Amino acid sequence: MFLRATTRKKDGKEHRYFSVVENRRVRGGRVLQRHVLYLGEINSSQELAWRKSIEVWDEGTRYPRTLALFPEDRCEGFAPDESIVRLKLAELRLERPRQWGACWLALELWQQLGLGEFWGERLTVSRKGTRWDQVLLVLVAYRLLSPGSEWRLHRQWFAQSALADLLGGDAGLADIHTLYACHDRLLAHQQALFDHLVGRWRDLFHARFDVLLYDLTSTYFESEPRRDEDDKRRFGYSRDHRPDCVQVVIALVVTPEGLPLAYEVLPGNTADSTTLQAFLARIEHQYGQARRVWCMDRGVPTEAVLAQMRASDPPVQYLVGTPKGRLTRLEQALLTQPWHAVRPGVKVKLLPEDDELYVFAESTDRIAKERAMRRRQLKWLWARLQKLASMTLTRDALLMKLGSAKTQAPAAWRLIDVQVHAQGAQFTYHLDRHALRQARRREGRYLLRTNLTESDPGKLWNYYLQLVAVEEAFKTLKGDLAVRPIFHQEERRIEAHIFIAFLAYCLHVTLGQQLKAFAPGLTARSVLEKFSAVQMIDVYVPTTDGRELSLTRYTQPEPELKVLLEKLNLTLPAQPPPKITAAQVTASQPL
Repeated sequence: MFLRATTRKKDGKEHRYFSVVENRRVRGGRVLQRHVLYLGEINSSQELAWRKSIEVWDEGTRYPRTLALFPEDRCEGFAPDESIVRLKLAELRLERPRQWGACWLALELWQQLGLGEFWGERLTVSRKGTRWDQVLLVLVAYRLLSPGSEWRLHRQWFAQSALADLLGGDAGLADIHTLYACHDRLLAHQQALFDHLVGRWRDLFHARFDVLLYDLTSTYFESEPRRDEDDKRRFGYSRDHRPDCVQVVIALVVTPEGLPLAYEVLPGNTADSTTLQAFLARIEHQYGQARRVWCMDRGVPTEAVLAQMRASDPPVQYLVGTPKGRLTRLEQALLTQPWHAVRPGVKVKLLPEDDELYVFAESTDRIAKERAMRRRQLKWLWARLQKLASMTLTRDALLMKLGSAKTQAPAAWRLIDVQVHAQGAQFTYHLDRHALRQARRREGRYLLRTNLTESDPGKLWNYYLQLVAVEEAFKTLKGDLAVRPIFHQEERRIEAHIFIAFLAYCLHVTLGQQLKAFAPGLTARSVLEKFSAVQMIDVYVPTTDGRELSLTRYTQPEPELKVLLEKLNLTLPAQPPPKITAAQVTASQPL
C-alpha cells in the first residue's frame, strides 16, 4: 500500500486530496490499483488567507480544537501558529484493521427491529456501568456474522471487529464473565420479545398471521446431562444423525415468509405429536381466535388433536401431511378421482371423506429426483452385496457388514430381500419386485389432509409448499447461525444460547425480506459477506512538533456494494473525527 496525493484546482486555489492505494499484481506482470482508504483534503495553499480547518479531538486537553493540517513540505514561510499542524506524511502508518461493514449492518438491522429500545428498557445498566443491552448486541452480532463459542468471541473475534467503535465501548463488552452473565438475564423477557416482534413484522413487512407454519427440530450437545429429572437434555430421535449425543427439541412457529413468531425448547425425548396442543393454546392467547390455517408435516398432529381442532368453535383449520401408509387405504378410492392441474408438472386429486378433504399430489420434478436417489442407493447396495458374497468372512463379520450396508442405504434395503443362512457365513439376496413397484408408484407423490372448505386444489398445494419456510428457518439456524453443537453446561444458559440464535435469525430474516424487494438474486449470507469486506483501519500521522494525528477510517465500499446500499436505502455514517495526542514513546528493552 502507498499514499497517493491528487491535486485539483478549484476557484483558482490548489487542493490536494490524499488516499491510501493498494497495488495488486495480476497475470502478465501487470499491476492493478485499488482505492482503499480516503483520508480527505490536507492544505497545500501558500496563501495565509485561505486554510481548510477541521475539528480535531485533542486528547491532551480533552476537548475539540479547530486545526489546519498541512504537509511538512508545504509550510514554508508560515509563522508559528498553534492552529497549524504540520504532518509527516512520509511516516504515515496503518494499524489494526478490523471488520466494520457487517457489524454496522447488524447494528442497523437491530435498530430497524426496535431491539435497541426494547432491550434498553429491560436490561438496565449495572451498578458497575455494564451495558447489558450492548453485551447482548455483541452476542447476537457474533452469532449472525461469525458464530462460535463465547470463548472465541472473548479471545479473538471481538478484537477483530469494530463493534467497540460502533458502540462506543471497549473490551469489557466481551469479557468472558460478562458474556455468560448476560445469558442469565434473557429468558425472563422471552414472551415480551414475541409480542414485540409481532408489531415489528406488521410495520416493516405488513405481515399477516392467518397462515402459520409449525415444525420441530433437534440440536445436540457436546456435554453430558446432569443427573436431574428436570434437565431437558435427553437422548431421543436425532434429526442431526447424532443418536450418541443428548439433545433438546426446538418447536418453532413462523409465517409463510419465514418471519418467526415464537419458539419453545422441549426435552430431547419429546415426541413430535405431543407438542402441538400447547402451542395452539399459546398462539390463540397471543393472536386471538381468528380463522387461521396451520400447516404441519406428518407426525406432528395426532388424531386426537386433529379431532379437537375440528371440534373447536370456530374450527381450527389445518393442512397436514399424512404417513404414506394411509395412501394404501385410500388408493382404490383415489383411482376414480380426476386429476386437476395446479401448475406445469404438478397435478392433484381431491377426495372428500368424513369431515376432511384428502389432497393427493404428484410432482414430475419430485418423481425424477426421488427416482434418481432410489436408483443410486439401489445400485450401490446391489454392488456391495455382490462384493460381500464373494468375500470369505466369519458369520459375525458378515452380520456386521450387512448391518453397515443397511445403515448406509436404508431405503434401498427395503427393496431387497436378504436371507442369511442359519449356519455358516452365507447369505442370499434378490430384488423384491412387489416392493419396487409400490415404491415407484409412491415416488414424488404426497397425500395431504385438511378441514379447509377451499375447493381450489392449487391453493391447497401452495399452502403445503409454504412449509419450506420453516425448513429454511431450521437450515439457517443450524447452518449460517451454527446453533449446534451446544457447549454450555447449565440448562438456563443452554436455553439462552438458543434465544440468542433466535434473535440472530430475526436479523437474518429481516435482511432477507428486504432483499426480496430490491435484490431477489442475493441471499442474506452473501450480502453479509459483501459488507464484511469493508474494514476499519487506524491511520497514524506524526507531526513535526512530536505529536501524532490519528484518523480512524472505514475503507471505501466497492461499486457493487454502493449500489446495494442505495437499493436498501442505507447511508453509511460519517467518518469518525480525527484525534491528536502526544506520540507514544516506547523505550526499547534489551533482550
